[in-house]
Amino acid sequence: MRVPVAWSERLPVLETLEDEWSPVPRTALGLWLAFYGLFLLQAARGSGPFLMIDLVFVPIHEGGHLLFSYFGEFIHVAGGTLLQLLVPVLLAIYFAFQRQLQGVTFCMFFCFEQLLPTATYMADARAQELPLLTVGDADYVIHDWNYLFGALGVLDHDIQIAAFVRAIGWAGMIGTVAWLAWRSWRGAKEAR
Repeated sequence: MRVPVAWSERLPVLETLEDEWSPVPRTALGLWLAFYGLFLLQAARGSGPFLMIDLVFVPIHEGGHLLFSYFGEFIHVAGGTLLQLLVPVLLAIYFAFQRQLQGVTFCMFFCFEQLLPTATYMADARAQELPLLTVGDADYVIHDWNYLFGALGVLDHDIQIAAFVRAIGWAGMIGTVAWLAWRSWRGAKEAR
């Protein structure tokens, strides 16, 4: 990746992004592609043991509400989803600076994957049929997306917005896996 000279002069840490990615051994690439393929299959079916990764993100989501509670009610409510998506992005940035292709792929794959349960939550904004979790007072539980869409005046479009977010999630997951395969193939070709 070419970093503009003006940027790298001001922020020398960006020079690392011009280094080559660490190579991905063929066996590791095959195993990663099999893992992502199985995960995508289970995600398409809507069930399977790989989808239990979503349980890791529940405390991150709830922690986001606490972390962002100091910035007003709207950001407080949106903070759950913000942190849920921000954590894997920040980890991906870390791995990008380490030039670890597999780490970036894993983190970005799961960032996009988190758009699927988020879309399910969004689509429930009007119906409010999903069970809700909370860290705080159980009597004061609001549906994040009912509140957010209501505040933005788009509550009647919850299902359409959710479908769009779900499509971004699927495109991102597939694109991330394709990028891993392409980048690995290109790296192996350059190494020869």
